[in-house]
Amino acid sequence: MKVALYNNDQAQSLAIVADLKKELKAQGIALDRENPDLVISVGGDGTLLGAFHEYIDGNDDLRFVGLHTGHLGFYTDWLGSEVKELVNSLVHDKGQRVSYPLLKMTTVTSDGARQEYLALNEGTIKQPVGTMVADICLSGRRFEGFRGDGVAIATPTGSTAYNKANGGAVLHPSLKAIQMSEIASINNRVFRTLGSPLVVPAGQKITIRPKTKAFLLTCDQLEILAEGIEAVEFEVAEKEVHFASFRHLDFWSRVKQAFIADSSEEDVE
Repeated sequence: MKVALYNNDQAQSLAIVADLKKELKAQGIALDRENPDLVISVGGDGTLLGAFHEYIDGNDDLRFVGLHTGHLGFYTDWLGSEVKELVNSLVHDKGQRVSYPLLKMTTVTSDGARQEYLALNEGTIKQPVGTMVADICLSGRRFEGFRGDGVAIATPTGSTAYNKANGGAVLHPSLKAIQMSEIASINNRVFRTLGSPLVVPAGQKITIRPKTKAFLLTCDQLEILAEGIEAVEFEVAEKEVHFASFRHLDFWSRVKQAFIADSSEEDVE
């Protein structure tokens, strides 16, 4: 097995990386930043998003593991105090993994050029100043005219992030779907949108055609300059992201831990 380490520059993360290197060397596990079989992210969920965008275009069987330097994050299973336990799991690794759907976002320019992006959490299209005006199409047909600050399109795992703040539903990652939620839409007697989140299955596209030239696109943490873009397409990607499942938490346990209660609480039947 070849392992890459990806970390933020916090002192605690750097110390943990040093411990990881020592333990990996002691167990004969090779470090390879260029062509790893497994990426260990040391930091928080933001660091793991960075690792995802750094490595997702590589090996289709690549797996990720998150080691959190604080409390357990949504994508991170291990604490900084569990370096030896994590490395021991790698020693006994049998390739076990869980896979989650990704979002494919495609920009289309006025000359027909297309650029694809992959997102683990969400993509957004927003108007930084003023009101965004756009046509929203489903499977190639105009569905509604939109006015407001923008829209967010999330994966099931990303449904707990920006999407949830917009009033969207939390989707289980076994559902191969994406969800569109409105960001401060304008609804009155003149301008109307559906006003509720939309869940779109794999095989169907959400296409947004802005009528203004100045708007902002994001793909997870990445900001994309929207020059000459006439349309943005969103759909479930064919590619999935894989996480090593040495002790991967159940999705609803993650949701509960993140938003409702401490994981030490006893379950009630």
